[in-house]
Amino acid sequence: MTLTYDNPLITRYASPAMSQLWGPQRKFSTWRRLWLALAEAEAELGLPVTPQQIAELRHHLDDIDFEKTAEYEQKLRHDVMAHVHAFGDVCPNARPIIHLGATSCFVTDNADAVLLREALILLRNRLAAIIDRLGKFAWKYRDLPCLSFTHLQPAQPTTVGRRACLWAYDLILDILETEHRIKTFKTLGNKGTTGTQASFLKLFGGDSEKVRQLERIFCAKIGFEESFALTAQTYPRKIDSQILDILSGIAQSSHKFATDLRILAHRKEMEEPFETHQIGSSAMAYKRNPMRSERICSLARFVMSLQTSPPMTAATQWMERTLDDSANRRLVLPQSFLALDAVLILYQNIAEGLTVYPKVIEKNLRAELPFMATENILMAAVEKGGDRQDLHERIRQHSQAAAAIVKNEGGENDLLERLRSDRAFAEVDIDAEMNPAAFVGRSPEQVDEFIAEQINPVRRRYEDILTAVNAEVRV
Repeated sequence: MTLTYDNPLITRYASPAMSQLWGPQRKFSTWRRLWLALAEAEAELGLPVTPQQIAELRHHLDDIDFEKTAEYEQKLRHDVMAHVHAFGDVCPNARPIIHLGATSCFVTDNADAVLLREALILLRNRLAAIIDRLGKFAWKYRDLPCLSFTHLQPAQPTTVGRRACLWAYDLILDILETEHRIKTFKTLGNKGTTGTQASFLKLFGGDSEKVRQLERIFCAKIGFEESFALTAQTYPRKIDSQILDILSGIAQSSHKFATDLRILAHRKEMEEPFETHQIGSSAMAYKRNPMRSERICSLARFVMSLQTSPPMTAATQWMERTLDDSANRRLVLPQSFLALDAVLILYQNIAEGLTVYPKVIEKNLRAELPFMATENILMAAVEKGGDRQDLHERIRQHSQAAAAIVKNEGGENDLLERLRSDRAFAEVDIDAEMNPAAFVGRSPEQVDEFIAEQINPVRRRYEDILTAVNAEVRV
């Protein structure tokens, strides 16, 4: 048992892949790879960096002595220089050229760009998997009529499958935003202390073209097609804000889904997976609490709240930069990705095990269907020769009386019996007007079209990874 605080995002919720991505080993190994790429690019352009020095750097990319680095940071009060010294200790021949011409943000910001893009790819893959699972669910229940709701009040029926398509569409909009950000992601490059590249210009004896070539070569070596066209010391902190907008959007979609499912579970129409030995309540043994959906809402709310910090950070980067972004970003960026990773693991786990109760759905629908069928009954009575205005008034009075029985006495909805007893509707086959499938409009066809036009393109783009994305919930 440890005496210090453990972050539950790591110990309980996020995946090992996302946790390791934001861990110290990955972060600082990336720093060393950036220093290696810089040295290689400088050597290719004629600076005095030897093959032996490059080989030495390459040999020590991952063997980081974190205790020694901590000692250096305690002494120097500078995390980047602590790692420069620790890297130099194991690369004594290359020590003189490590970090040559660079400033601290060279490693911090370029590394962040690498990690942020990879984190977005992990989330994108999870989104694709959830969209696929929701598509399968929607197809299975494409034509199962159910009560829909506007203002959380009973409204014209839909189908279970169509409702799932609404959930999926939110995620499709999110994955399109995520794909765009990944595709257009840039890195800082080699910009120097205020973005002017003065130190690199000095290294190359005033040769501006070589400075430009250095940046192009470096960016290619770390996997980017280009760097930002113009920066100050850091990459634009507006980028962090834009990324958090995407993460917040995904959290919003997930929260909406989980809230809908919690309401449906309350109505006993649908439930999230509930395992054989799972305990819903420590006191009430019969409970089947929607634990996963509630956790989605809790974590999604956390992600949405984090979205407020990056815009304020971007807005307060005075002139060419200020360091008050640093501590904030160390918290906000990793934790937002870790929390959202946990949200999507839960979302996928639920989507793969959704339970539907058709009999309850039918019962709930039929309890409200008489009110919704009145328009069809009205039209049928008019066709038989009735007066539309008189019929409308009769239906209004019968509906109000039936509603009063339901609300005031807790009785059954007897509207149909009232209409059957009214001579004005004697010629109408009321039972024939009560087929639930007649009230869902084009819902089944819309599901077919949505799967073909929206979900299947996502499946085709990610067919290689759809079955590989794991959604195991740890606790």
